[in-house]
Amino acid sequence: MKKKRILLADDHQLFREGLANILNSQGDFEVIGEAGDGLEVTVMAEKLLPDIILMDIGMPGCDGVEATKTIKEKLPEVIIVMLTVQANDEKLFEAIKNGAQGYLLKSIRSQELLAMLRAAARGEAAITPALGGRMLEEFRRLSSRPPRVPEEEIVALTHREQEVLSLAATGATDQEIAQALTISIHTVKSHMRNILAKLQLGHRHEAAQFALREGLIRPPKE
Repeated sequence: MKKKRILLADDHQLFREGLANILNSQGDFEVIGEAGDGLEVTVMAEKLLPDIILMDIGMPGCDGVEATKTIKEKLPEVIIVMLTVQANDEKLFEAIKNGAQGYLLKSIRSQELLAMLRAAARGEAAITPALGGRMLEEFRRLSSRPPRVPEEEIVALTHREQEVLSLAATGATDQEIAQALTISIHTVKSHMRNILAKLQLGHRHEAAQFALREGLIRPPKE
């Protein structure tokens, strides 16, 4: 069996040595190098071309998230698994977004670490169960949010369309909007159709809520 070549990156030498001893004791892993910070690991990755990089997320100079992004841009085939002392949702999502295939807490047992690394080597996600639950929660939250409209389409609303939408946000009817702006109901309806098309929404109330949330219109005065 060909051993998986692993590059370690952590600013604590004693921790690196402990990891190296654990990994080198296995028949399917081989530690080929150790780096003490994010900049060093990016250089070593290009030089050594490891199969897996086991990387601390909180290193000085260039942290693990930045290093992951840099490495994956140059070596997309390299598997990167992050290590962290404590869970940080923001760092977790940022690391995964930048190409990390795993995110593990340093408090896990050695056998669990080995199992996770073998899973990563097979192309599976290597994420501590508790962190996996947080990822699912974030996925559900993002899925429930209305889709964002591209910025170029948001700014395409005309001044008159913003006026119409501002009045609609107060609960005004088409007739009331027409009277307030001294335009016909037909014109109001035409503006509203254009607004919904531009914002890719199906209802005037959704459009008003979106515009308020994005700062396109001012909140109605009480």
